[in-house]
Parts: sequence; structure tokens; C-alpha cells
Amino acid sequence: MSWMNTPQFMMLERFLDVNAMRQTLVTTNLANVDTPGYHTRDVDFQGELARAAMGADTSLTSPFVLPVPGLISRPDGNNVSVDRESLLLAEVQLQFKAATAILRAEFAQLNTAIKEGQS
Repeated sequence: MSWMNTPQFMMLERFLDVNAMRQTLVTTNLANVDTPGYHTRDVDFQGELARAAMGADTSLTSPFVLPVPGLISRPDGNNVSVDRESLLLAEVQLQFKAATAILRAEFAQLNTAIKEGQS
């Protein structure tokens, strides 16, 4: 087993993958705010992380993209809310920063272990 295949690294990898996909969906939703008939899409972020935590092999599957229920549609059929998408974009950015900080800390620990093993 490679040192990179630890449960922590695999969970962080999945977290970042789903986070990146969610950012793409949010920006796509914002880009289509004026497209008649466009419906907001999102990924079940918590569900995807739960699947990864349960040990499901998520490396070969992409997250489930779903329409967002309960949003108010305008007369042209578009239901994109700029406020909702802007809030989600900020959330995704904060989650990405937190995950990369954890990843940096994991690599710093490995680096320290390697350096102390050499002396």
C-alpha cells in the first residue's frame, strides 16, 4: 500500500474533487442566469462525502448532478438565484482553502518525518 493511499488522503482527494465539481456547477448556474428555461443544478456534497467515508469506491464515478428543488422560477422558466449561487461560491472557496490547508499540514508532517529519519 502506498503512503498516499491512506484514508485521510483519499478522503481529502474526494473532498477536493467534489468541491471542484461543485464550483463548476455554481459558475455554470451563474453563467446561465439569463438563459430561458435553465434550471439550477448542484451536487449532493454531503452525500458524496458520506459515500467516500463509507468506503465506497468513488474513484471511478463522478458525483451525482441533480436539479435543485424548491427554487422559484421566473416567467421564462429559469430558476437561478444569483444570491444563492454567490453564497455557494463563497462556501466552496472557503471549503477549498480549508482542505488545501489540511493537505499542506499533512505534507509538512511527512516532510518532518523524512528529515528526522535522515538524522
